[in-house]
Amino acid sequence: MSPSTQPNGTQMNGSSSVPLDVAEVPNPTITGQWTVEKVLDTLPDGRPAEGSVSPLAYFHILERLKTMKREGWRRFGINRGESISDHMYRMSMMSMLAPSSLAGRLDMAKCMKMCLIHDMAESIVGDITPVDGVDKPEKSRREASTMDYITNNLLGNVEDGRVGAEIRAIWQEYEDSKTLDSHFVHDIDKMELLLQMVEYEKRGKGKLDLGEFTYVKTKIVLDEVKVWADELIKERETFWAGHAHIDGEAGEAGGVPAEKRAMQHEYYNRE
Repeated sequence: MSPSTQPNGTQMNGSSSVPLDVAEVPNPTITGQWTVEKVLDTLPDGRPAEGSVSPLAYFHILERLKTMKREGWRRFGINRGESISDHMYRMSMMSMLAPSSLAGRLDMAKCMKMCLIHDMAESIVGDITPVDGVDKPEKSRREASTMDYITNNLLGNVEDGRVGAEIRAIWQEYEDSKTLDSHFVHDIDKMELLLQMVEYEKRGKGKLDLGEFTYVKTKIVLDEVKVWADELIKERETFWAGHAHIDGEAGEAGGVPAEKRAMQHEYYNRE
């Protein structure tokens, strides 16, 4: 017997009533000063078990990355877009293709791990975008406190805390953005966003202009990744040929409001 939808937004599956939204986790909404504890109190599955020698609580937290959507696309009506995990997975696969001129100078295994770790804090913090009104110091505070919670409270007693310590160190290296490995992963982060932008635009059949996101190309620093980005933007220009479209690289001249441009600059500034 196939499930039937009920008027209250549930599905009847045998004798049980299943909410239709069980497969998606929204960004957490917190009133007042943001803390990890406040978010934990809102989790529909209850607070994770802390201090255990088992990694199960950590595994459950990771599921939130699979089901929480990247928020930037929602402003353009893309409500069933990529998840945070979708983004990080493709980044990790992309990092394996580092050009030979760069690969020999990278710790490739660490770069792949960094791709999969860098947005882990969003499992509790949520996906904060440049237009959300959260300044960079506050965003960093939330994410650092979340990573402390995950690596200490959930992983501190798992395998003597070794894996948790490694995750925390790799995440911090990404945040500090001082090493070549971290620069590469930051660039891959931006390149993956640009790829997704073009892919959504193409499926929009010329009616979906996401050009403000091309701004991130100006923040790519490594020549090898710039080559990929240049090739992609040429592909985008071919798609939009003969039709008016936003060029985020050109800022206000390209159709991006000054206020939004300033938000983007603060968000992507590595200092």
